[in-house]
Amino acid sequence: MCIHPRIRAVILLFAVLPLTGCFFRTHNPEKRLSTAILKEATLNELVETINSSASRLQTLNTTIDIDTAVGGPKKGKVTEYEEIGGYLLIRKPDMLRMIGKFPVVGNRVFDMVSNGKNFELSIPPQNKFIVGTNQIGRPSDKPVENLRPQHILDALLLRPIDQSEIAVLEQSTETVKDPKTHKDAEQADYVIIVIRKEGNGYFLSRKIVFSRVDLMPHEQLIYDKQGALVTDAHYESFTDFGGGIILPTIVKIERPIEEYEIQLAILKPRLNEPIKDEQFVLPQPPGSQLIDMDRKNGATAENQQSNQERPKPNW
Repeated sequence: MCIHPRIRAVILLFAVLPLTGCFFRTHNPEKRLSTAILKEATLNELVETINSSASRLQTLNTTIDIDTAVGGPKKGKVTEYEEIGGYLLIRKPDMLRMIGKFPVVGNRVFDMVSNGKNFELSIPPQNKFIVGTNQIGRPSDKPVENLRPQHILDALLLRPIDQSEIAVLEQSTETVKDPKTHKDAEQADYVIIVIRKEGNGYFLSRKIVFSRVDLMPHEQLIYDKQGALVTDAHYESFTDFGGGIILPTIVKIERPIEEYEIQLAILKPRLNEPIKDEQFVLPQPPGSQLIDMDRKNGATAENQQSNQERPKPNW
């Protein structure tokens, strides 16, 4: 077979180029890959991890440590508050009460309850009693008035993926500290994307990130119906409490729109013990200032009479 001289010249050029070193260069990749041993799971197995533990837990009664920070790019600064202790009560499906106390003296910093729709928040040091629905119409410039018990409940306990939701699996990566070098490295993870059906439409509800080291959900991103990120929750130090219940004992909750963070350390949990209705009743303290967060599209109504009585919660 006869090869045209020009074609022979081109073939010879490409054969010689790799030997010269003049037309290429090599370099090490910038990203390090994690050396951790990774596990594998299917979508169904990951969904079962969430749903199984969620179905077994009905109540939680625990002491907690609370770390809080307020601020971010919008405010131009971040203020970190001293850690306080407290108590947390949860009864499914929607009941929550959380109490924060000053160190040493033990007086209450705040006391808040929610039935899933409405909440009451008592702040004794400010002599305020804040009430309203769990939805924020317009964020307040006072961080404490943006606090909602339902946000904590939604982030603290992963809801099961139910029949009105569609779950799909994404194989993604995250940046972690390599277990050997302790330097930043890229590590594969699993992300369950949860799409929720409401009426005739669908919207992005959540993303749940599973570490491939232990196949536990270490992050949950919660979105509103417009696709905006409203809660970013991180979970650490998972503990097996028996009976198929595995829970994180460190939960960090970030609310990027209102710019506040709460970290809860669960210290002495008691699970599935009876919790009575009256433990979720929070009457307005006498003489405290009532603030209704639902008036005027979420604006506070600080001119209401402080001695105004509210009906007892009907649950």
